[in-house]
Amino acid sequence: MRLIILTALGVGGATVLGAVAGFLFKARSEVADRRLLAFAGGVMLEASTLGLLPSAMEAGGLMNAVTVVLGLLLGAAAIALLDQPVRALCKRWEADKGSELSRVALFVLAIAIHNIPEGLAAGVGFGIGEGGRGFMIAAAIAMQNIPEGMVIIAPMLSVGISPGRAFFYAAMTGVVEIIGTLVGYLATSVGAALPFLLSMASGTMLSVVIREMIPDSRGSLGSALLGFCVMIIIEGLVG
Repeated sequence: MRLIILTALGVGGATVLGAVAGFLFKARSEVADRRLLAFAGGVMLEASTLGLLPSAMEAGGLMNAVTVVLGLLLGAAAIALLDQPVRALCKRWEADKGSELSRVALFVLAIAIHNIPEGLAAGVGFGIGEGGRGFMIAAAIAMQNIPEGMVIIAPMLSVGISPGRAFFYAAMTGVVEIIGTLVGYLATSVGAALPFLLSMASGTMLSVVIREMIPDSRGSLGSALLGFCVMIIIEGLVG
């Protein structure tokens, strides 16, 4: 249990580390932020497709394949459903405090929402076994949390949020991920549900990448491929 607690702290703490880097390098260009986001998307794409799905498909057979498909669809649907109340809340903020603050609030809340399934994915991946692929999935999510933490600092500062409050909000998105990691790990104690949980975690991550990260990266294909390839190389070295 100690290992999963340390893993959860590492996954969530990576967001805090990224936030600190965001203060140190807050003069980054928009192009740099897009490339960071694309790199993070590539890392998540590799973790969800080559990390989680192969383990979900190991049992083989038609019933297992159907289970995996259902898990993928449910994971993607969960993200879509979570996005709706956030967008409604931000519309209300927009009427009260202006469109720029609303846009930043939506971005930060979207990061927090994304961290729920990312944490669950890290915990479920770790539940595969305390080492090997599970650690790689957690490492992939932690790796993409660093640029994610970086890119949320500058928008908050740009709309007048104080540095201390901006750091607190960024840190809270990491705390959400710590909780999600622990919940995901505990859920894997139900062994028969593991393929479904793995595919659901993959579906949520794919949904985040396709719905949010790819559009926001605006075609930074090279950075996305770099993130994808870095994870393949790391898995090759560790495996």
